[in-house]
Amino acid sequence: MEKKYTFNDLVEIMEKLRSPDGCPWDRKQTHSSLIPYLIEETYEVIDAIRKENDEELKEELGDLLLQVIFHSQIAKERGAFSIDEVIDSIAKKLVHRHPHVFGERSDIKSPEDVIREWDKLKEKEGKKKKSLLDGIPESMPALERAYKLQKRAEKVGFDWKDFKGIKEKIAEELEEVEEELRKNDRKKLEEEVGDLLFMVVNLARFLGIHPEVALMKANEKFEKRFRKMEEAAAEEGKNLEELDIEEMEKLWERAKREE
Repeated sequence: MEKKYTFNDLVEIMEKLRSPDGCPWDRKQTHSSLIPYLIEETYEVIDAIRKENDEELKEELGDLLLQVIFHSQIAKERGAFSIDEVIDSIAKKLVHRHPHVFGERSDIKSPEDVIREWDKLKEKEGKKKKSLLDGIPESMPALERAYKLQKRAEKVGFDWKDFKGIKEKIAEELEEVEEELRKNDRKKLEEEVGDLLFMVVNLARFLGIHPEVALMKANEKFEKRFRKMEEAAAEEGKNLEELDIEEMEKLWERAKREE
């Protein structure tokens, strides 16, 4: 019968890999060198979720878990903390911040109540923010960070009153892009394009749409249609490079109709 490994087995395997007689590559890694793998594995988990592929999700969650074990082992070797302390810390946090589940609080009923209580408990833990915007990672992808910044500002009512105001502001930002384009000022043009993108994120958030999810779907749609264009061109014995823009637009419309 094939051995079924446990969480503790995984921890011991990583300890072995990092030991003097372990793997040279694993021994060489640091917290910093592992950052690209942590990011990549996270995105691969997201891809598996979006594909609704349970087998792939199981595998990718394992790869992501490995990153947690890996970092914890490196920290243990430094005398900083162990995986047991990581687990103990998050378990205590979850119990403490859910008094309506693990305690006797009965006045927390809605998701909004939970968020308000969560913020209060974090303040009591000494994590009171100097700014409402504190705690949003600077290394977060720009689109996601814009959304988070806007959501925080929304909490205190710093938000648009209606869709019309956002629409007018987007038109204004687009005009400013055109103005800097005429002036050929690349630095200012970059700034204005940034402002325009920030306002498009505002539009999505105001409408209750997560911009990252919306853009993911738009990327998928574009990729699917473009691949169909390539296939259609190949059926005619051509590459897209050989077609002019009018011919490519016809293939694009054809791809849209076939969806």
